[in-house]
This record gives sequence, structure tokens and C-alpha cells, in this order.
Amino acid sequence: VRPACSQVYSFFHSADPSACRLEPLLEKRFHLLPPFSVPRYQRYPLGDGRSHQLGDAIHNHSALFLENSSLNIPFSQESPGSPNASEQAQGQTRKLSLASTNSENSGSTESLPSAYLTNITAKWWGTKRIDYALYCPDVLTAFPTVALPHLFHASYWESTDVVAFILRQVMRYENVNFKENDNLDPATLSPSNPREKWLRKRTHVKLRNVTANHRANDVIAAEDGPQVLVGRFMYGPLDMVALTGEKVDIFIMTEPSSGRWVYFDTEISNSSGRISYNIPKQKRLRVGVYPIKMVVRGDQSSAASYLTVLPRGMECVVFSIDGSFAASVSIMGSDPKVRAGAVDVVRHWQDLGYLIIYITGRPDMQKQRVVSWLSQHNFPQGMIFFSDGLVHDPLRQKTIFLRNLMQECHIKICAAYGSMKDISVYNVLALSPSQIYIVGRSTKKYQAQCQFLSEGYAAHLASLEFSLHSRPKKNNSRMILRKGSFGLHSQPEFLRKRNHLRRTMSVQQPDPPSSNPKPERAQSQPESDKDHDRHLPSIAWVRGGVHKFESVP
Repeated sequence: VRPACSQVYSFFHSADPSACRLEPLLEKRFHLLPPFSVPRYQRYPLGDGRSHQLGDAIHNHSALFLENSSLNIPFSQESPGSPNASEQAQGQTRKLSLASTNSENSGSTESLPSAYLTNITAKWWGTKRIDYALYCPDVLTAFPTVALPHLFHASYWESTDVVAFILRQVMRYENVNFKENDNLDPATLSPSNPREKWLRKRTHVKLRNVTANHRANDVIAAEDGPQVLVGRFMYGPLDMVALTGEKVDIFIMTEPSSGRWVYFDTEISNSSGRISYNIPKQKRLRVGVYPIKMVVRGDQSSAASYLTVLPRGMECVVFSIDGSFAASVSIMGSDPKVRAGAVDVVRHWQDLGYLIIYITGRPDMQKQRVVSWLSQHNFPQGMIFFSDGLVHDPLRQKTIFLRNLMQECHIKICAAYGSMKDISVYNVLALSPSQIYIVGRSTKKYQAQCQFLSEGYAAHLASLEFSLHSRPKKNNSRMILRKGSFGLHSQPEFLRKRNHLRRTMSVQQPDPPSSNPKPERAQSQPESDKDHDRHLPSIAWVRGGVHKFESVP
């Protein structure tokens, strides 16, 4: 019986108790040969040069296939006249057979009869080796044996070793470059943009054994104003090492619907690891939302952000991340809980056409964690802004930032959410009490300065839907804002249904507000996903791994 294909590849982990080999079933002597080891992509992205061909494997291990292996030359250290020489010669022959299984270049130089080779190849399933062993970390030996098959099965679908092997051996793409994690992009890792040597010799030493923590600020620019991109490139925990005096390439997805990155320029990082790039006037982008990618030339690590070009008078809604969303304060840095109904309220404003602005007093070094947390809980897409490093007065930083947005980008803040600490920020911006929503119990001191959401987001959402507190935005922004969540691109329907199970649970009242609202499932699916008649260009928003961060008051 032969399979209806030209070649069979059997992948398995050597520690998988449910795995079995196929080669010894076709030729029993292959039980003496180890399975072919799939090269690690991290060390050998283009393969390690070893041959997968069946004929080469038989030739390199011909000693195992000879009928009389005692004819092999023994590697004895004693003289031929020694009384134990013959016994040790046979022992060394057996050791030679075992040693030959550890190297492709070992084995005897004696040739096998052609009839024997023909007999093996005639019953073989293809022209290459069949059994391929994947890398298995030693730490997995501590796991229960019953859990290993499920763990190994799940790891197949995220193994870069398997993907690289399939592209090289099955698809025949020898020059393979693809992203290894969420911090890399295939467009920036193309052969036309290879890694280069560091400009400074000390950089290689400084960056040894440290992890990149790059970030680029989301930028809001007026339609007729300057468009300045800012990024900072740091390594190690708490920004221990700054990338100094090295090249950073700037890419912009000028047509997000195409998914194509366009190279703009190369900047040199300063002593604090920062770069600042002012897009030339002839290259300035029109109204829209554009993904930005800044790639370090030396190691291909990158920072991602978004440039939003707005027309004058764009209406926005501001949310303080820690004050509005976090329902718990974590001292040990665990994942803070989300307030019930918070996601639905943000999505309500997004569906009305408002630009969502997330702001926090956290330092920008926590950007990846915060974005991952928003993505994990499926918050609607929006622009995120952090403090520039560790500051002693984060409220002042929030005030300065929002005031600059209003003055330079001519935006209008229609509503603002936060905690009682944010009331002073919003008052300085001349927002009326009806525009300020504070989560928590009402106090006499601030009762006349804001609206307290003492009954939670559920009752607030119901009042927004059945009153005139919220309305569709007035101005014609002439732009298309993607109405989705962080990490949710234009997905097939079955993916939307699967993600539906992971959405945030909240409380919603469909009838006019009453004193005792009934809990129901959150409005997990945005209106834009329900409307199949409109097809808007999708914006690829960043979604990192699920990280946890500490909530600050």
C-alpha cells in the first residue's frame, strides 16, 4: 500500500508519548537511525545544509545496512595482538553503529549492493527521509506525560521551525524570511532590507542579553499642519540601555487597505534612543489613519504606532484608562479587572462616529502592556497617549497634552471619562459638567462639577441610548474610521463568532432606564461588523501577546 502522494513527511516531538516512527515499518534497519532533526529557525533561518535525500542517508550510514558489520574497521586503542582485541573490536563496531546515528557524515565508506538500494527505494514513500523530529525543550520533561500530546499538538501551529521547513522543502522557497514574533513584519524583513552591522562597535556589547522595548507615539495631526513622528528605542527592563547612534528605517502604510509598507526615510537615534521625523511637505498624508513602523537596521526590531490626520473641528471622546476602565488596583502587577459595561460605552461613542482617545499617566515604557490589555478585553480602536517617561505630576501632563491637541489640531472634546482625580484636568479644558463623566460614588465637593456614574456603566449606557446626551457627530470628517476592536481586523464570519465567546461580559438595559436594570451580555459585536452592506478599508491595529500590568489610581 502506497499513499497517493509523492512524498510523506512525519513530524513529531521526541518526547511525545503518542508519537511513532514510520521509517522502521518500511525498512527495519532504520530503527538504528535517529529521525531527521528539523533545524531551529532561530539558528538556521535558511536551513543547516544537511541533505534530506534517502540515498544520502543510506550512503552516510552504510555500515548499518551491511549484512556483516564485523567487517568494519574497529577503532581499538589496543594492539592487534592483545587477547581482548577481537572482543573489543566487536564492541567498537557496535559503538560505531550507534555513533553513526549522531552524525550525517559518519559511517563506513563501503558501498551497498545496488540491488539492496533498489529494494529500499522501491518500497519507500518518496525520495527523502520520512521521520522528522522537532525541537523539544528539556523543561517539558517535568510536565505530566498525559498532558504532553495536547501540548505538542498545539505547538505545531505556532512553530517557526515547522513553517520554515515546509516553505523550504515542500513549497521550495529556499530564501525564506517571515516574522518570528509580533514585533517583526515580513515587509520590513525582505531581502532588500537585510540586517546591517551596527554603526558603533559598542552597540553589540550593550545589547547582549537584553530584550527590546521600543515604542513610538501615536500622532494626531491637523490636515494642514506638520506631521511629526517620534519614537524611542530602548532595551532591557526599565529602559536600561538606549539605542544610541544607530540607523532606524521609517515605513508608513500609505494605503492601509492594500497592506503595503512604503519606505520614507532613515534617521539616526540620539543619545537617549529617540528619533524625530518631520514628514516633508510634498509627502504629507491626507485625512486618514495610517500605521507606522520604525525598524532598527541592526537587529530588525521595531516599534509600531499610528498617524491620524484630522480635519478641523473633529469631535472626540476622551477616556482615562486607569480612571475609567480598571475596576481593581493590583500591587503585584496582575491583570486588573474591567468595569462592567465599560467596553459597551466606548463602542457606543465609536458607533456614533467619534474619534476615541485613550489617555493615561503611565510612562510610555508600559505601552506594549497597556495595548495588550486593551486588546485582550476587546476595547474599540483609538489613539493611545502616555506620559513621556516617569513624571511626578501625571495630571499636569494630561492637561498639557489635551490642551495642545485642542489648540494645534483643532479637535473638540464632546465627552470625557475618568476618576475624581481627572476632574481638575477636564475643568482646565473648559468642559462643562454635563460633558464630564466620573466613575464612582457622588461627593458633595465635586457634585456641581461633573456627572457621577454611581449606578455603573450599564445605567449610563441606557441613558445615552434613550436621551439626547449623545448624538452622531455633526462635522463631515471626510475620513473613514475603522469601527472595530484592538486586534480585530477584517475577519471571516467564523472568526468573528469564535472571538464573540471571548468578548467582555457587561450589563446592558434595552428598555428605558429604571432603578433595577437586569444584567445581560455585552454588545460584543460592533455595529460595523453587523452591517454587511458597507465594506470599509481595514486598519491593522496592533495586538500583542497577553501581558499583565499594574493598575495605578
